[in-house]
Amino acid sequence: MTDGKPLKLLLTAEEVARTLGISRRKTYALLTDGTLPTIRIGGSVRVPLEKLRAWVEENTAWTRTDTTERRPGES
Repeated sequence: MTDGKPLKLLLTAEEVARTLGISRRKTYALLTDGTLPTIRIGGSVRVPLEKLRAWVEENTAWTRTDTTERRPGES
């Protein structure tokens, strides 16, 4: 629980859109083509919060900087 409210484990498409800061239309496209992880409960489609977090981590493009020290005169 957070702030007296139970932690929400499953998100609707609208909640996913708000969470990711993208449009509902784009969210539905990502759900339909299988890009985002989903679970079906009857006729409803939900996105597990932890799977969404993992998906974001896996799909985040990190810029790698070269941290190797070079001696003067080396390129």
